[in-house]
Amino acid sequence: MTCSFETSDPTDRQRIATLRSFCQGTPPLDAVLEPWMVELLSDRRLELDAACERFGSPLNVISAEPMVRNIEQLNRVANERDLRFQVYFARKANKCLAFVDAANWIGAGIDVASEAECQQAIDRGVRSADILCTAAIKPRSLIRLCLQNRVPIAIDNIDELRCVEAVAAELAIEAEVAIRISGFQHDGEKLFSRFGFDIDEAGHLLRQIPDSSDEASVRVCGIHFHLDGYSAAQRISAIRQSLPLIDRFRSLGHDVRFLDIGGGLPMCYLGSKSQWEAFHAEHRSALLGERKPITFKNDGLGFINVDGKLHGRRNTYPYYQSPTAAAWLAGVLDAEFEPGETLAAAIRHRQLQLRCEPGRSVLNGCGITVARVEFVKRRPSGDSFVGVAMNRTQCRTGSDDFLVDPLVLQTNESASLDRNEALAGYLVGAYCTESELISLRRFRFPQGIAAGDLVVLPNTAGYFMHFLESRSHQFPLATNVVVDRNGEDLFHVDAIDS
Repeated sequence: MTCSFETSDPTDRQRIATLRSFCQGTPPLDAVLEPWMVELLSDRRLELDAACERFGSPLNVISAEPMVRNIEQLNRVANERDLRFQVYFARKANKCLAFVDAANWIGAGIDVASEAECQQAIDRGVRSADILCTAAIKPRSLIRLCLQNRVPIAIDNIDELRCVEAVAAELAIEAEVAIRISGFQHDGEKLFSRFGFDIDEAGHLLRQIPDSSDEASVRVCGIHFHLDGYSAAQRISAIRQSLPLIDRFRSLGHDVRFLDIGGGLPMCYLGSKSQWEAFHAEHRSALLGERKPITFKNDGLGFINVDGKLHGRRNTYPYYQSPTAAAWLAGVLDAEFEPGETLAAAIRHRQLQLRCEPGRSVLNGCGITVARVEFVKRRPSGDSFVGVAMNRTQCRTGSDDFLVDPLVLQTNESASLDRNEALAGYLVGAYCTESELISLRRFRFPQGIAAGDLVVLPNTAGYFMHFLESRSHQFPLATNVVVDRNGEDLFHVDAIDS
């Protein structure tokens, strides 16, 4: 079973099989590859090699074409339900300005989480109404920037609200805010979050905000939430509890115009559910000592073996998921609000605009990270270390690891070398620590691997490229280039690096 389209073209299928043949996980986790990736890695690899020589290693290569498609699919779900709807791209997921431009072009908004992100969106011509500031920490300078440019702000706490009121009064400007809510009940338990006002304290909060009939400096224009994880059922519970709250805000004179359900729309990195299940089974067996380790030093990825039993929980992204993005959103909207009325209908009847803030899922298929192999070193254990010119922060999020199988490309330089015999081992990076691995997984290289080869990490645009990137050791940050398959030059440097 697959979670995405698999090409039926025999030539494309053969090219993908060839690309995957040089590096395989033990067991494999084959990445879904976009057509632009296959074309670049199969037919235009000499140009990619030249780009790596020119811009250095690692190199982030992006394409905004899949982003447009991904947003269109979400828009279609809303249109089919006659909903006013807008995607707000979570800019924190990738810093490249090509994605801001693409989102703006298709009519999506931008969710900004810092002063720089906000200023860049303004500078790229995004309308103020199409920007929402959701920063976890909002310094006074960020609040001032937002108010001066009429950018709405998602309010997280009373201190933040008071600061917005004060700055708005100083500027003689009316601030538009969304109130961020958390603490929803789901299956008899409260959903914890460090963000937002607890829904049980909504009554107290309402007394803190002057209604729109007063000459207030702050006006509530929306209700906003963001839940951790990817549970559709939790979103359904949160929407069910948010709509009566909106009714209450409106009854007290607040002109609430939108409901923003945040991000967390699931996506799928892998082409095979069975591979994902096999990986879990083999990893469990390795942790219990029933087979050879498949992770470095038998890393548990969140689990630990205590007296022959595994404890903990997996601290990795769920790389195989179904349903994803648009189908997932459809399932949420078609859930029942009350007998005879779906959530979509309840939102529509209230004349609310529905918003969401996806990052990873709208960047599905939008990027790869390419790094040069600098050495191959055989270890006494029989495994090898493959040293690549990048560090682990250049392909990492808040979870433990990037689990997708890389691809390996021979270059003109490496093809002239004597190829190593087939080997297995680990990708190690440039930081001077024993724990510096690009991936904790063990890989096989059936046709060998040599200095000068290129290691390609697929589908890294969403969070992996930039979320934790660091200049420790004073290494330069990776250059970000945009693919233009129809242009005079195949690559141009993204404006964020200009």
